[in-house]
Amino acid sequence: MRTHGPGGQAHQILDIARKTKKDLRLKSVQLRVTVDGREVVTDALGESMTNVPAEPGMHFRAGSVAFSYIATALLQLLEEGVVGLDDTVERWLPGLPRADKITLRMLGSNTTGLHDYVTDPAFLAVLEAQPFRRTPGELVGYPLKHPFWYEPGTNWSYSHANYVLLIAALEKITETPIDELLKQRVTGPLDLRDTRNNFTPDIPRPVLHAFTSDRGIYEESTFWNPSWTTAPGAVITTHVCDLARSAQAIGSGELLSPRAYRTLLDPGTVGLGGATRKCPTTVCLKQTEAKHFGFGVIVVNGWVLQNPSFSGYGAIQAYLPSERLAIAVSATKTAKTPEGNMAEQVAQRIAARLAPDTPLAIV
Repeated sequence: MRTHGPGGQAHQILDIARKTKKDLRLKSVQLRVTVDGREVVTDALGESMTNVPAEPGMHFRAGSVAFSYIATALLQLLEEGVVGLDDTVERWLPGLPRADKITLRMLGSNTTGLHDYVTDPAFLAVLEAQPFRRTPGELVGYPLKHPFWYEPGTNWSYSHANYVLLIAALEKITETPIDELLKQRVTGPLDLRDTRNNFTPDIPRPVLHAFTSDRGIYEESTFWNPSWTTAPGAVITTHVCDLARSAQAIGSGELLSPRAYRTLLDPGTVGLGGATRKCPTTVCLKQTEAKHFGFGVIVVNGWVLQNPSFSGYGAIQAYLPSERLAIAVSATKTAKTPEGNMAEQVAQRIAARLAPDTPLAIV
């Protein structure tokens, strides 16, 4: 799968990736870049494990990329007249507080006001102590121990709980398990054969191994249980070729009508956000035209992206519609790699070379 398109552009991209890998002390970098669906370069640098070279076909966890698929499926149901985005969720989630105020749109756009269990110290203590443990099914129990940050629909704050709940609603609306629903509506139509929804911590072979210092020591984290990332059946693995195809398809709205695609890019989030008495600026982030959360995607200067990060794995799928440019990167860490999703920085530097007037300025 290591292939380079014609001309010197592929070599320039690889030079950028090599330098970034060295600068950030990364263990591995996988990348694929396409323009209008045509490959520019596909390659991998570094090692999966000691003396085991990284390969572009190796699979890794892709976490929040699934959120863009879930949002796409919901928008398809909207176009088919099955649901309305402003339908409240008490029909499908009757036990949820304020279910008569929370809508499908709010769940998909992170405007419910629910806390994020991923930042809850009680949840993090459990996760740190037992990273192989299957997380209890009621993930939403953690945020419901806290008051809402704000009245639903009046502000913006990221919460994994929103997508756990949206998945539960979609399964009831369609009477279809989420893994099958996403296969029918997204991964199947896009021929993403190596993108799978998993119910266990296993990863299809060949595997890109991950390592992290999250618990204070540098250790392998490849098979830490990802069940906390979202609901069962939407915990996906992929490889970098599928990720680039995903970037192009989601970022261009290939599976959506023009109207639904506009909603994907801005479901009403632009202009929301900002600190309140209850919600600090670190949580209620200002959503601007230049940088905002859409419907399961992030929009940055026209780029449409998702940037999953999980216990040593970092990745990004990014698409610039104006240039029909797709960038997919996965990266793993050494003990000396800085904190954060380093795949973003690889992608940012590649984007600066290929689309200098449109920065991929995520942070």
